[in-house]
Amino acid sequence: MVGYECRESDIPSYSGFEIEPSRPIPPTFEERVRYVREKRGFSQSELAQRAGLPQSTISLFESGDRKPSFENLRKLADALSVSVDYLLGRVEDLDGTAGTASAIFRDFNRLDAQGKKVLQDLLKTLTKPPTK
Repeated sequence: MVGYECRESDIPSYSGFEIEPSRPIPPTFEERVRYVREKRGFSQSELAQRAGLPQSTISLFESGDRKPSFENLRKLADALSVSVDYLLGRVEDLDGTAGTASAIFRDFNRLDAQGKKVLQDLLKTLTKPPTK
């Protein structure tokens, strides 16, 4: 789009922190691992310990010299509190709420009319501002 100026307010918020306009969400696995590790404040050693992997393996993942097995991908996602889909670049949602919302919407459409009414009433109750 020619002439479009990106404002800081156009940048989405993920997991309670703002994405810096100068640092968009990285597109590749190795960049995403490093990005989230740094956002969480972990060193490579700390991430390795949390994931139960050698520090050298984390380094190889971040440099792109090694690809993770399915098991190591799961361990990384758990240690970083992100989804495997996020690490693989399939979703942009760092905290995973978009996937949850999609699943809820999918399941909502499977309900009969009475089930939909019950769920709508429950959501109204849960999202009602607290009374003082």
